[in-house]
Amino acid sequence: MNRLARTTAPALAAVLALTSCSASEDASGTVLTFSNSYTEDHPHTRCGIDLVAERVAEADAGLTVDTFPNSQLGSNTETFASVMSGDIDMDVQGSAALGSAHSPIGVFDAAYAFDDVDHMFAYFDSEAAEALKEGFAEATGARILDVWYFGERHFTANQPIRTPGDLGGLRMRFPDSPIYLANAEALGATPTTVAFEEVYMALQQGTVDGQENPIATVAADNFDEVQSHLSLSRHQIGSQMIVVSGAAWDGLTAEQQEVLQEAVGSVREENRSCIEETEREALAEWESAGTLEVVDDVDVEAFREQARAYFAQNLEGEELELYQGFQDAR
Repeated sequence: MNRLARTTAPALAAVLALTSCSASEDASGTVLTFSNSYTEDHPHTRCGIDLVAERVAEADAGLTVDTFPNSQLGSNTETFASVMSGDIDMDVQGSAALGSAHSPIGVFDAAYAFDDVDHMFAYFDSEAAEALKEGFAEATGARILDVWYFGERHFTANQPIRTPGDLGGLRMRFPDSPIYLANAEALGATPTTVAFEEVYMALQQGTVDGQENPIATVAADNFDEVQSHLSLSRHQIGSQMIVVSGAAWDGLTAEQQEVLQEAVGSVREENRSCIEETEREALAEWESAGTLEVVDDVDVEAFREQARAYFAQNLEGEELELYQGFQDAR
């Protein structure tokens, strides 16, 4: 699939400077395209992807990373397929989205798989995770460079959600992936699948009653304008995998591979800090302005017990082993 066919007007001039090949060459050396679906002020963009591009440039290894935020190279559901085909070189994707190509990786996004972000990072860095990464590379031809924290996912709606029973009768937007739909069932929700780019309009028009996302995403995409309550369910420790196509990776020199890997890895903690600072600022702003009521007395334990019991009964094989392995990695 030609990347130009999927590119919107703002990115067209930039993409025209690239050849049709992955890891293209220009006068300065090798150029990698790095796609994402986030706004330019989202922490993953300004405190993640932009920093990766800067650090790669500073290394002066004949490697450049060109970044394309705001779904310029395709929607969030399309871009990883373009990474696998080699039309896009790099992408940042939630584990659930990657699970469509290799289902075990999606279990990272199962509800209450991890207790907190340190738990999630510890597992990703463990020896036990190596087989998962290798299996992903074999299945997709793409390489996972690192994992970034996306934030704890919570519910928004026009009413408080304190217990699983409060989800009854609400049409809650969930991403259209097997693990997210399983999360909805595990948590007691009735899911409605809506593309990420259409969530604001769906909430505004009442096509859905609520949605679930991290605070930074709620703030960046102005969901507070069309929802009245944020319920701190903490039902998922969001993880975002930084992936590179196998063709692009293999086309780099050993020095360039080291530079890229180091740039992506070095950003992990700064990106986390940026996410957490954005969360604090958004909560303070909503409290001060009274635009979004924060519900902090959610019965998290009730949600956790229900979700873990569900997955113990409904996951099987490698996916069940992974979910149980996450708990063992505390």
